[in-house]
Amino acid sequence: MLRAIARHTAVIAVIAFIAFPVAWAILTSFKPPPEIYDLSPLAKHPTLANYDAAVTQFPLGRLLLNTTIMAAGVTAGQVVVCVLAGYGFVAFRFRAKRLLYAATIGSILVPQTCLIIPDYLIAARLGWVDNYLGLIVPQIAACAFGVMLLRQHMEAIPASLVESAKIDGATHRQILTRLVIPLLRPAISALAVLVFLSSWNEYLWPLLIASGSGNSTIQVGLALFQTQEGSEYGPMMAAATITTLPVLIVYLLNQRRVTDAFLHAGLR
Repeated sequence: MLRAIARHTAVIAVIAFIAFPVAWAILTSFKPPPEIYDLSPLAKHPTLANYDAAVTQFPLGRLLLNTTIMAAGVTAGQVVVCVLAGYGFVAFRFRAKRLLYAATIGSILVPQTCLIIPDYLIAARLGWVDNYLGLIVPQIAACAFGVMLLRQHMEAIPASLVESAKIDGATHRQILTRLVIPLLRPAISALAVLVFLSSWNEYLWPLLIASGSGNSTIQVGLALFQTQEGSEYGPMMAAATITTLPVLIVYLLNQRRVTDAFLHAGLR
């Protein structure tokens, strides 16, 4: 009994620690300028002026559109690559297969910041600076985790199903599209959610490849609320709250699939 109480208390404490900054930002978005630095979390005179300023005085709509295009493009690209790569590692036999898979998984240990300079140089030579291709394509390469996740799920598919399809004359393309992908829909959905959330919150790469242009993203655009007179914390918190809503909705609608994908990965 005491252990259960201690565990629940620890979980509640961690949740409160994580949720406190988010709750404070949301409550601050309803405060007028004189109350921004007030220690009271609740606004004495709540207002929607910060949301009006965030929408009308800053290109919030354009930034959200750019972020949505980038996140959707990276998600679609990584899902396609991960499905094809995962199927290739499971269905085909070739030399150095284990070595190639080990190298793929090992790339997870390489920080993406180490690849910033070569990625930028390649994108610049291809003319991808300040456009959607530069925002999307380099991020698709960071898909080693998705390859590992889908490969584990593909290995859990009974071999008898695949052999039956081969006996009936199905090609690898037909096996992949008509058998494997339908069985992997929960895992693919979970991967898509994780990639979407990660790319939506990406800051460093969009800052380098599309800084100050019309193709910048919302994470970079929040810096527009910092002026020479100081930071406009009210509109900034309002914009941050609006920015959080899409990813929060996506996760809440798919949280069970995300959990199930990890709980059942590799189970036969």
